[in-house]
Amino acid sequence: MEGIDTVVILCGGRGTRLQEHTYAIPKPLVEIGGHPIVWHVIRLYAAAGARRFVLCTGYKGELIEAFVGEYDWPGGVGVECVPTGEDTPTGGRIKKVAGHVGDRAFCATYADGVADVDLAALVHFHRAHGALATMTVVRPELQFGVVDLGGDGIVAGFHEKPRSEHWINGGFFCFEPGTLDYLTETSVLEREPLEGLAGDRQLRAFRHTGFWECMDTYKDAVTLNDLWAGGRPPWKTWT
Repeated sequence: MEGIDTVVILCGGRGTRLQEHTYAIPKPLVEIGGHPIVWHVIRLYAAAGARRFVLCTGYKGELIEAFVGEYDWPGGVGVECVPTGEDTPTGGRIKKVAGHVGDRAFCATYADGVADVDLAALVHFHRAHGALATMTVVRPELQFGVVDLGGDGIVAGFHEKPRSEHWINGGFFCFEPGTLDYLTETSVLEREPLEGLAGDRQLRAFRHTGFWECMDTYKDAVTLNDLWAGGRPPWKTWT
């Protein structure tokens, strides 16, 4: 990935909307197709050439560390768990692992999102624009179908779960070391840090129009498991 070797994965949240699973295990260990979702995220990046992973752990982090230690990762892949506190916000977690990423650009993402995003193209885009940060943006499918209305309340048709007209934060970031200056240990990444980068014209958007899914609820977990069981999960870019 053009010289970016380190990937920081946010693994510290409690996953309160997945309580069917997360009362016993942390959200990153909720399984999709028999493997924790964080395994899928690591495999996505490893398939693109990343070799060093830093997992920012928090809630039940010892279970994530146990999984990482027991799993036989592909050749050349190293996974390190760094405890960043149970209640530390997302930006604070990245700030706490600053010493683990050094003075080079790095990737960062969430442990609960999978996509068929072209990570090599993302990094190339980041290198080319010269700003401090890149955020992948997506247009998610709406939860419900929508109704097309004509005049006088006439129903003209239906669209089953169309994509939103708006772009949202899809994770899969690229950060230059200077991005860390926008973070504190109490920062919520998605608020002041990203807003500050945007205000300074140091944040660019990489548009991803393919598959993207965030495992936020039990229903999302069921959907991802069904896709995996179907034999051709859209995010599986490795062999």
